[in-house]
Amino acid sequence: MIRLETEAGLWQVVIDRPEKANSLTRAMLEDIDTLAARAAAEGARVFVLRGTGKVFSAGADLDEARAGLATADVWERLSGRIAALPCLTIAALNGTLAGGAFGMTLACDLRLAVSGANFFYPVMKLGFLPQPSDPKRMAALIGPARAKMILMAGARIGAEEARDWGLIERVVPDAAALDEAVAALATDARNATPAHVAGIKALVTTAL
Repeated sequence: MIRLETEAGLWQVVIDRPEKANSLTRAMLEDIDTLAARAAAEGARVFVLRGTGKVFSAGADLDEARAGLATADVWERLSGRIAALPCLTIAALNGTLAGGAFGMTLACDLRLAVSGANFFYPVMKLGFLPQPSDPKRMAALIGPARAKMILMAGARIGAEEARDWGLIERVVPDAAALDEAVAALATDARNATPAHVAGIKALVTTAL
């Protein structure tokens, strides 16, 4: 259900459970975490998260969420792992992003989405707290008031509004355009050394 595609420094981690709206089980989250650790150890220059079908991810698998996954520390560990990657990280959002799946995408350097994508994080409605780093990263991107609109008021926003807020960087028409956009953004980093990519990322991160 988690698939890895690699080519010349580009690591693409694909959530491949479209029949369940790419909802995430604990095993899937652990697989992504393991692949992120490998990417760091093996010198990946670009690390991409993407989904299959019409939804990037609906968040936690419902059965496992009821059994405790919704509040498990694996989400925070994974987002921290992705945030710490010394390469360019891109969330290629092929569709709607919801719930706990926000964490791994907020931890990425760049977020791109197709025009039909929606964004919502219904923790208030469901009675859960978000993972600790999610509100901080969200507020850093879009400001505390808009973060409260999503997390506390249950706002569901479309791709164009998400781009205008700063939640994502670019909106593209469809999945084919998303592939092209990711490839274009990955080109320079793929042609650099891992040390060069890590060095530039560290300079930007230090400046924040």
